[in-house]
Amino acid sequence: MSAAATERAPADLDLETARGVLSAEAAGLRALSAALDERFAAAVACFAEISGRIVVSGMGKSGHIARKIAATFASTGTPALFVHPGEASHGDLGMVLAGDAVLALSNSGETAELADLIAHARRFALPLIGITGRGGSTLATAADIALILPNAPEACPMGLAPTTSTTMQLALGDALAVALLTRRRFTPTDFRAFHPGGRLGARLRRVRDLMHDGEALPLAAPALPMDQAIVRMTEKRFGCLGVTDDGGRLIGIVTDGDLRRAMGPALLSLTVRDVMTAAPRTIGPDALAAEALHAMNARDRPITALFVVDPSDVPVGILHIHDLLRGGIA
Repeated sequence: MSAAATERAPADLDLETARGVLSAEAAGLRALSAALDERFAAAVACFAEISGRIVVSGMGKSGHIARKIAATFASTGTPALFVHPGEASHGDLGMVLAGDAVLALSNSGETAELADLIAHARRFALPLIGITGRGGSTLATAADIALILPNAPEACPMGLAPTTSTTMQLALGDALAVALLTRRRFTPTDFRAFHPGGRLGARLRRVRDLMHDGEALPLAAPALPMDQAIVRMTEKRFGCLGVTDDGGRLIGIVTDGDLRRAMGPALLSLTVRDVMTAAPRTIGPDALAAEALHAMNARDRPITALFVVDPSDVPVGILHIHDLLRGGIA
C-alpha cells in the first residue's frame, strides 16, 4: 500500500464511523416516531393543564438532556426548571411545589438517585411522566404516564455509551415542547419576549421599535418645487422624500437615484411630482424588522429607506438600513 493510501485510511475510517453513528441514531428516531401513541398526547394534555411548572430531572447523561429539555420548555412558553436528583434529596425538593408536574428521564428506569423525587411526586399527588427505555422498570411503573423509548441499539460500537438513547430522549423532549407551543398558539411575538437578547431577539423586533416618526419624517406635497425639496431632503438625512396627497396618503417617493436621473438645467424648475417614483415600497409598523430587511434587499431594486404606513397608506414612520444595522438585524 502506498504512503498516500496509508495516510488517507484513518480519515476514511473516521467518516465511515461517523456515518454509522448518524445512521444508527436516525434509525432510532424513525423508530421513536413510529412508536408514538396516545400516551404522548396524554402527556402533552397533562402538561398543558397544570398551573405550575414542569420539573425535569435525570442523572448522568440523562441529566444533561433533561437540562436542555427544561430550557426548551421555558423558552417556548412552558414554565420549567431542571432539578438535579442528587440535590433534590438534599433540600431541592423544596423547589417542587403543588401545581407542578415532574418529567423524569432514565434510560434504564432504575436510576437510584430519582427515588426521592419520585416519592415526593407520589406523596403530593404531582403528575409524574417518565421517559425510559424499559416498560417494566421502576420509573415506568411509578409514572402516571410512561413514554417508552423503542429498543434501538446504541451507536457506540460497544453498545455501552449513551448515544442513540440520549438522542431519542432529546428529540422526544423537543416533540413535547413543540406540541405544547402549538397547542398554546405560541407566536413569534411570544418567542421574542423570552429571547430579547442576541440576534434571534433582534430579528423578532417590530418595525415600530426601530422606525423614526413625527417631525423626523421627510415628507412633501407633489407641487413642492424641487429646489425646496432638495433642501428638505438634505435636512432630514434619509436620502429620500415621501410624497403625500391632500389626504396625507403616500403616493410617491423622491430618492437620490431619482435626482440623478432628473439631473439637468431644468431640475430646479420642476416640482416633486415631475421627479418622484410613484407607488413606493412600504411596510406596516407591526411587521417584523426581518421583513423590512427582506423588502429593502429585493433583488430587482434594493433600497436603503422604507416608509412605514398605516392601513390607509398614511406615513407613520420611516426605517433606514442603518437602523437595522444598529438593531442587529442586518
